[in-house]
Amino acid sequence: MTAIYFNSWLEEYKQPFGAIEKGDTVTFSIAVQESVVEQVLLVMRKEDGEQGVEKINMSPQEELRYTCAYSLEQRAGLYFYYFEILKKEAGQEAEILYFGSNQGKGGAGVLTPALGDLHPYQLTCYEKTDPAPDWYRKGIVYQIFPDRFYNGNPHKEISQPKKNTFIYGTWEDEPMYIKDEQGEIIRWDFYGGNLQGIIEKIPYLKELGVTVLYLNPIFEAASNHRYDTGDYLAIDGMLGDEKIFQQLLDCLHENDMQLILDGVFSHVGRNSRYFNYDGRYGEYEGAYRKPESRYRQWFKFSDYPQEYKSWWGVKDLPEADKENHDFQQFIYGEKDSVIEKWTAMGVDGWRLDVADELPDFFIDGIRQTLDQHPKKVLIGEVWEDASNKISYGQRRQYVFGGGLHGVMNYPFRENILGLLQEKQSAKDTAEKLTVLQENYPADIFANNLNNIGTHDSERIATLLENNFSKLSLAVGLMFALPGVPTIYYGDEAGLTGGKDPENRKFFPWHSIDSDTYTCYQEWTMKRKETEALVQGELYSFYSNGLLGLLRYSKPAQLALYLVNPQNQDASIKELNFTRKPPISTDILEELLSGVVVLAWDDYFVTKDFG
Repeated sequence: MTAIYFNSWLEEYKQPFGAIEKGDTVTFSIAVQESVVEQVLLVMRKEDGEQGVEKINMSPQEELRYTCAYSLEQRAGLYFYYFEILKKEAGQEAEILYFGSNQGKGGAGVLTPALGDLHPYQLTCYEKTDPAPDWYRKGIVYQIFPDRFYNGNPHKEISQPKKNTFIYGTWEDEPMYIKDEQGEIIRWDFYGGNLQGIIEKIPYLKELGVTVLYLNPIFEAASNHRYDTGDYLAIDGMLGDEKIFQQLLDCLHENDMQLILDGVFSHVGRNSRYFNYDGRYGEYEGAYRKPESRYRQWFKFSDYPQEYKSWWGVKDLPEADKENHDFQQFIYGEKDSVIEKWTAMGVDGWRLDVADELPDFFIDGIRQTLDQHPKKVLIGEVWEDASNKISYGQRRQYVFGGGLHGVMNYPFRENILGLLQEKQSAKDTAEKLTVLQENYPADIFANNLNNIGTHDSERIATLLENNFSKLSLAVGLMFALPGVPTIYYGDEAGLTGGKDPENRKFFPWHSIDSDTYTCYQEWTMKRKETEALVQGELYSFYSNGLLGLLRYSKPAQLALYLVNPQNQDASIKELNFTRKPPISTDILEELLSGVVVLAWDDYFVTKDFG
């Protein structure tokens, strides 16, 4: 240990670990193995700066430690802290040293003589605990891109085909786009999957172990992905209608399954009822064609009607003005709002597309409407660490309580891929997992939607070069980590594909890869049978190139998962935990004694305590 040491992941230095509930007290302790120190200060700053910078004098204790307690009585948000050490040797001028985080990572920190070189530690403070409903926390989610899953019509005919589109000749056809010289899609492509097809495949999904469906958008739209909403209050005719949708909800609930819808409220389609660029909803209807339309104020025109603000400059997606009261009421405020209508029908939760584009008050408004119904969940699409995300110059309030229950866990996916593509070591991976665990409130950490692939990413099999050993490790890690695992349709069948549209092929019903399917099914069963994989706290470790995950659910059970991302076999040597485990390492060493994990293989074991 260096002369001055602090580690935010160890409770002997910071108690309790991780994010703190508003009103609670944190105890800080820093080891200072120097006799010439005159004073040690904890320097704490609330990000909004309302209280300025606080400097708390730390009291010297036995074993050359300095300790203080700090109460988080202000409002929730991000706090940042570091330590200021005053040294004074006889006959010399006093010297001030600063101790902060190592590149903002948390854990063991570093000492610097220059304040400008300092990276403070992050401390997340949240309003209150915010657990998601049990059906979600204990669930296994399956994401369906509706057009690409299954056609349930009696003769596989296409329901209400759209004008100026093309239909693939077979389900095995490779997806493609027809674009003009500017790269704009001029003919949308469809396979004909529909809601009736999902109903017919519920037995398949149950056999796989799925308990929750997450559907990409199903509302009326021009495209196959339907993120260009045409009418928020109507099911797209190619997928079915409200009657069939109600049948889907009823069938799912009868099978103890739930449904999450994709809510796209940042923007609408240019050819929507609300904008109506091409006049399909009437020659004199919509914001583009009717200056006095109710919808005119939903959009920001710079030169009416030709120039308007759109999502990331995509003219096909006019951006909705979330500050507009009428738009807010339409989406979540009215008694017959979009959120209210579909939730009252039985929808169990919503995933908010591009949450960064939605103001915090807008997300909170959706949550307030959802909370009028029991046991609903709200998840946001956020690609980075949501605890400290900044979008459009504003620190987001995603994890502080009352808004999102959780976010899509893309950082976990990055770590899984980084490890299996040999871009980072087991040590790096364990530490990065602990950074996220420290930053997130425990409920958010458990509520995040884990994934190794979605409609926005290349297929996991393709990314891992169709290496089944690596694929099975990716699946194991997704299920073994805290959060709710999500299977992207077709991944369990061995479906491959690069970037969009290759990652949106039709489900290969006649050529499901049995080994891949079995891998997924075995992990869904493990999660259902192992309480620690759902409720257990995470303790990450590494040893001899192996990555280890300990999930501990006190007082009943632990689960241990080892991954060997190397080209040679390996066994456990010294257990290097990023956090002190809650049980004796003797118990763990006994469990792992003699275990040899083959190259690119894993090892899973559980232990119950009577």
